[in-house]
Amino acid sequence: MDEGCDGTGLCIDTGDGEFMEISLHSRNSFERKKNPSQDSGFEDRGSKSKKKGLSVSDFLTSRRILFSLSVSQNFFVKFVSHYGFEESKEVNRLRKAKESEDDAEQGWKLFGRIPPKQAPDKDPQQITQEFQNKLRSVAQPKNSKKSDIEVMSTTALILENRPQNLPTKDPEEAEKHRQQYEAMVEAARKKELKELKMKKKQKQQQLKNEDKVVCAAKRWTDEILPNWETMKSQKKTRELWWHGIPTNVQGRVWQLAFGNDLNVTNELYEICCSRADDRIRMTIESSEIYGNSETSSEPPSSKESSVELIKLDVSRTFPQLCIFQKGGPYYDLLHSLLGAYACYRPDVGYVQGMSFIAAVLLLNMDVADAFVCFANLLNRPCQVAFFRVDEELMKVYFHTFEEFFDENMPGLYSHFKKHKVTPDLYITEWIFALFSKSLPLDIACRVWDVFCRDGEEFLFRTALGILKMYEDLLLHMDFCNLVQLLTKIPEDISGDTLFKHIDTIRMNIDKKRFNQVLAVNKES
Repeated sequence: MDEGCDGTGLCIDTGDGEFMEISLHSRNSFERKKNPSQDSGFEDRGSKSKKKGLSVSDFLTSRRILFSLSVSQNFFVKFVSHYGFEESKEVNRLRKAKESEDDAEQGWKLFGRIPPKQAPDKDPQQITQEFQNKLRSVAQPKNSKKSDIEVMSTTALILENRPQNLPTKDPEEAEKHRQQYEAMVEAARKKELKELKMKKKQKQQQLKNEDKVVCAAKRWTDEILPNWETMKSQKKTRELWWHGIPTNVQGRVWQLAFGNDLNVTNELYEICCSRADDRIRMTIESSEIYGNSETSSEPPSSKESSVELIKLDVSRTFPQLCIFQKGGPYYDLLHSLLGAYACYRPDVGYVQGMSFIAAVLLLNMDVADAFVCFANLLNRPCQVAFFRVDEELMKVYFHTFEEFFDENMPGLYSHFKKHKVTPDLYITEWIFALFSKSLPLDIACRVWDVFCRDGEEFLFRTALGILKMYEDLLLHMDFCNLVQLLTKIPEDISGDTLFKHIDTIRMNIDKKRFNQVLAVNKES
């Protein structure tokens, strides 16, 4: 190896009487130079004529030399290309075309390779016409004589043979797999068919119920309410009443059913509201001046001071609705109604459970009408006994309830007696809030509907209906589980199922109705 044959790079002896100059500056780094000694006429005898270019041994020698000189890979590639080791462009193009054809010939499915589908060339107008025809067929489905319920396809389940590189199945095994596959498809088809039928049935039932509500609302509005006194006692009206009052007329029906025997007016409500506001303001001022050591100047029979407890209970009323809590649209209205009643009936004051009754009324009418209904509702004998905590009268109601309990469900009644589960442990809250705290709101409103029709008897009949509904479950429970279930009724309770059980309860003992049995117990 000589340095700088012509001063521009390196010269390398290739071993065949020629020199190769590697230029480090020009674009073509490899140029061949003739060795002057080549023209001297000396040549080995018997040797074959040399081909133009490098032999394999010469190429390897040159490669080792290049690496020893730390020449870059790019130079090496140019070197090889210069001496004919690169494929011609035409050969390279043909090779790539052959590889593309091989790839195109192969496709894939779940097991094995399949040739792809050859799509024929189509005119653009023909493609547009086919697309428009497809849209028309989707918009206007063909009339089929089959069932309206169509089962979705089960193309996700594909029965395939083994791949070619695996042994083939035995005929018995293949038949077994085919039968299993058909069973899977049939099971999937039946499941989809069942679900579609269920959805269709539910939708039809929903539409049917909506039509009933619309017809019932029209009948209440056009026939019953304009002629209330003559229509309320008719058999058809009472039957319609049993199935629930439509929400758009529910408040109006409740007002007429509860009546206004106390002659409560809107002006009286405003006076009681002002009185409650003054009472609250005086309480706040007194607590700031005297602290908690001030003694009340009220007579012992007055319970106006209970207005201070209202604020605590209002926020606990129907928390799931988020409208009676502080900042909600009904917070102030509910607070005013309860405060006004505490001042209107200081002998009763405010008792826990009143907030739920007042809230249900506010959801169906304005605050003044709700106050009128609230005052007349709590003036009924059963509500007076419970809200005034008249223990003797409450025991009479409990004893009457147990008599009808024993008459309708003697087995469960004995089970309750065995575990010492008495009515005061579970029925007190039901009566206090008229089931609005224990049952879902829609079911509680339906209970209220019939309560307006039948009076306090229906409250105890509803209690027996709940026990009847869970009778099989209650018979296998101990004391703790019994009380836990009855004080927290499952939220998934069905209104229709509950009323079916209520309908089976018979409120007569030896041909005596509830009121007659109650009157006998009061006298004894």
